[in-house]
Amino acid sequence: MKFGRKQKIAYGLGAVGKDMVYALSASYVMYYYQDILGLSATFVGAVLMAARLFDAANDPLMGVLVAKTNTKWGKFRPWLFSGTLLNAFVLFALFSAPNLEGTGLMVYFAVVYLLWGVTYTMMDIPYWSMIPAVTEMPKERESLSVVGRTCAGVGNALITIGTMMSVKMLGGGVERKGFMWFALIVSVIFLVTEVILCRSVDERKTEEKMQTTSVKEMFVSLFHNDQAMVTVITIVLINMALYITSNLIIYFFKYDFSQSLADPTSWQGTYTLFSTVGGGSQILGMMLLYPLLRRFLGNSQIFKLCLGTAILGYAILLTLCLTGSAGNLLLLLVPGVLVFLSNGILTVLTTVFLTSSVDYGELKTGHREESVIFSMQTFVVKAASGVAVFLTGVGIDMIGLIRSESDTDIIVQSASTLNGLRLLMTVIPIAGLLIAFLVFSRKFILTDQKAEEIALELKGRSAGKTA
Repeated sequence: MKFGRKQKIAYGLGAVGKDMVYALSASYVMYYYQDILGLSATFVGAVLMAARLFDAANDPLMGVLVAKTNTKWGKFRPWLFSGTLLNAFVLFALFSAPNLEGTGLMVYFAVVYLLWGVTYTMMDIPYWSMIPAVTEMPKERESLSVVGRTCAGVGNALITIGTMMSVKMLGGGVERKGFMWFALIVSVIFLVTEVILCRSVDERKTEEKMQTTSVKEMFVSLFHNDQAMVTVITIVLINMALYITSNLIIYFFKYDFSQSLADPTSWQGTYTLFSTVGGGSQILGMMLLYPLLRRFLGNSQIFKLCLGTAILGYAILLTLCLTGSAGNLLLLLVPGVLVFLSNGILTVLTTVFLTSSVDYGELKTGHREESVIFSMQTFVVKAASGVAVFLTGVGIDMIGLIRSESDTDIIVQSASTLNGLRLLMTVIPIAGLLIAFLVFSRKFILTDQKAEEIALELKGRSAGKTA
């Protein structure tokens, strides 16, 4: 089958569907099981961290299984389809918990969430690994990677924008019921988009063997490549800030911002508006602002500019909270746009820097370890999200937040609880981003010019070997 626009569109749709599923789980599982169902936030955070760390360590095993697969449908599509089917079912189960309490609910959540992570990995690893198998042209591979990353951002933004208002409408004001129906809709969209992908994209018949690695090999390779290590450290810090914010912002709107509304139970509308502006800003950052900035600035300069802008956004949010201005939605949109816009560009640039670090590692050691470095990216992002959500859970319990028993009666929290919530969602991200800025500024050396010099030297070495 010829590779063209139809296949590229199908690949992009696959990214939209799978990242809708990931975003729903990453941003709302804590809220669903803690605030709606009543489990301890610390327990939920501990389960999420343990499951994500297990899932991260499980990635190399999944890579080995995919590499050893050989069917008439290829090695990637069987896993992509079966993983999607199972994960869609488990996602629905995750957000449609039965009427259990105490230990029963704790066991149900732990088992189902672990299954969700395993089944998502079943389809996520093949999704990104299949790029070399669907086209052999370097430009087409690069284009497909950009399409995948951009459309993944769109899927994430759709969940950020639409979840709470959809939950309110589908559940008739009952959040538990609304989440069940919304998860079902997302699961169906997910299944449809991946079926379109599997039917539209053919794998090339090739004798190339997929490189596989172990967790130990990933860390050994990382320690031998100082630029990959710097990039990975910044990825960890940026993602921890992002996941702490995404898990706490819903609590802020429900228990803090809602008190400035005439009807506190209508908080979902303002939360959705804030999320819509933020999600739109993130997409605009990736698709429009980054290419514009790229005309005038190098990638390293843009990266530092975006880190600084994100820190400024959090600082403005903290100032609004401390001065009692956090009840003004228009003012809140200012830091929201700054943070989301910056995160969109930072996501693109970390992938660019990892690619440059692969060339740097080859020049330094003589070994090109593309699969190792990008497997490490998946590993650390999952690990960072696990640690961040655990810190979120512990923080929610420490500040003494009291969940509302009814969707129509928002519990008024104490002043100390609200102040603790404000500090959690601003100070910790600021600290993490400041450290990321310092590490990157002092240790990262792969400027555009340096990356080009390395690429030319590698090209010269390759030409010398073939001469």
